[in-house]
Amino acid sequence: MDADIRELTLRIEREAEIADRILTEAGKVVVGQKYMLERLLIGLFSNGHVLLEGVPGLAKTLTIKTLAATVSAQFQRIQFTPDLLPADLVGTLVYNQKDGNFTTKKGPVFANFVLADEINRAPAKVQSALLEAMQEQQVTLGEKTYPLPQPFLVLATQNPIEQEGTYPLPEAQVDRFMLKVKVDYPRREEEARIMRTFSRVDQPKVSAVATADELLRIRAMVETIYVDPKIEEYVLDLVFASRQPEQHKLPELKPLIQYGASPRASIFLIKAARAHAFLRHRGYVVPEDIRAIGMDVLRHRIGITYEAEAEEVSTETIVEKIFGAVEVP
Repeated sequence: MDADIRELTLRIEREAEIADRILTEAGKVVVGQKYMLERLLIGLFSNGHVLLEGVPGLAKTLTIKTLAATVSAQFQRIQFTPDLLPADLVGTLVYNQKDGNFTTKKGPVFANFVLADEINRAPAKVQSALLEAMQEQQVTLGEKTYPLPQPFLVLATQNPIEQEGTYPLPEAQVDRFMLKVKVDYPRREEEARIMRTFSRVDQPKVSAVATADELLRIRAMVETIYVDPKIEEYVLDLVFASRQPEQHKLPELKPLIQYGASPRASIFLIKAARAHAFLRHRGYVVPEDIRAIGMDVLRHRIGITYEAEAEEVSTETIVEKIFGAVEVP
């Protein structure tokens, strides 16, 4: 087993050079937001959709567009609005008067990277149309089902402060995002660089440094990264602590949690941890990988009660307490 892991680590070190190329190229345009870029790459390498949440102006859209530009793959940006229709997203059947037949007009969701900008501005009909694409990686138009191109990734943004004209995302849809990343303000020195870079006429540009085939190859490799049974037990302890806190020495959380993390949390914790290990050039997962991505996987999967809201206890606080109480292998 040790020999296999060593060999895998050597192969990963070679392939991880692609990830380093993407990060370096994206860094020409995106200043500072290394955490956000890494989380987008984790989604990319582990076949998981990513939801970015942050106030306007924090380069969420720019980062996604830049990342897509570093890969020679098809990119589509969809601006979600209250009057958007499902057909605007997935496509529709168009009647041809000449021959009396219906022809299929595919929508912008048929791309490798789909940027769903301000995703919480579209009504439930549009969100349900996106659900099939996200989960099944296919779209049904009329009586036919069409597979989406591979790799396929939905990268969505939402603004947490402005509630006018927004619709809260259904829990079933939020759960389909592997990661929910909260984007924060840049540091002072980073903002100074942003100010100097983007106040000029000649804006920096990025080139494609990876191909869709290379991404699929990395995905296949990431799936082979070794996860010890002790790590699997650690993940299960974390997830079950969110459902039965009283059995994990956290009785004070019982009245604060309305519902715990779903089985998708266990799956995504392992998948995201493997991608995190890949970015660290390792052929095996360590507890630090789980702890590094744990907040982004769990923060949108735990429902809090009115009591928690009244006491101003956030989901993040609950996740931190769970990580603090569950024993690390």
